[in-house]
Amino acid sequence: MTVVVPLLLFFAQILAVAFAAPVNQTLEDRQSDVLTLSADEVAGYKPYTWYASTAGCNPKNISAWNCGTKCSANPTFIPIESGGDGGNVQYWFVGYDPSLQGTDASKITPLITVLRFALTPLRSTLFPGVSSSLQTHNGFGDAHAASAEAVLVAVRSGLLKYGVNKVTLTGHSLGGAIAIIATAHLAVQIPGVTLRTITYANPRVGNQAFVDFVNARSEMTRITNLHDIVPILPGRFVGFAHTEGEVHIVNSGAWISCPGQDNTNSECLIGYVPTLFNGNAGNHVGPYDGITFGGC
Repeated sequence: MTVVVPLLLFFAQILAVAFAAPVNQTLEDRQSDVLTLSADEVAGYKPYTWYASTAGCNPKNISAWNCGTKCSANPTFIPIESGGDGGNVQYWFVGYDPSLQGTDASKITPLITVLRFALTPLRSTLFPGVSSSLQTHNGFGDAHAASAEAVLVAVRSGLLKYGVNKVTLTGHSLGGAIAIIATAHLAVQIPGVTLRTITYANPRVGNQAFVDFVNARSEMTRITNLHDIVPILPGRFVGFAHTEGEVHIVNSGAWISCPGQDNTNSECLIGYVPTLFNGNAGNHVGPYDGITFGGC
């Protein structure tokens, strides 16, 4: 059984220009093999895509599970808790879906300081005993901290109430970044929990030490779309890295599995978008197997 915790936020307008690092030839050689997902494998992500697409929904609607198609697409979902103000504290919700054997929590805010690329250590109050060498983007860390305790309480409640021990996190854009930090948080705070993390169009979140920590504690999937520019930010040349498990939607509509981190194969995102000049901001919201993010 699964407790699903989607943490969903959106970037406001991109205010900074950044460039991807030069291609690492060793990395490219090691990660040259890619695989095309089957139709059944793509369809398996659809319930999570629908959950992630609820990011713009008010907590009151989430508590009643009354948000139109976005809610009715997962009709067996049972809300447990929701919160946030849609501003400084992202919307979030936690609940239980027996059809997925899972529970969900999501968040959204139009607030992100993209102009600041500073890497800062994880908060010791949220991540006790974790090395200060693990660092994340300071704005993403702030966004996660704003609701971390409330989400943790709700997740613990869901695990206890439904007798489950697996948590799946999902999020879009900044929400994907929050979901990745929350993955580390839950791994530290709930020892023995089994984690799966599915994110859409998220930026790079932290340094290599942080990424290695998360990759070792969760089954990671990171879905990118066409020529979206957000996932190439912040740049590798300023010390940021991606988690593993990229699945890139290409021009043909196929979903391509790109092993490793920051795979430079021509069918993966960096191959499509080596710099911002090759990107298309319109691809950021989708579609992802027919689902477009935004609104509620």
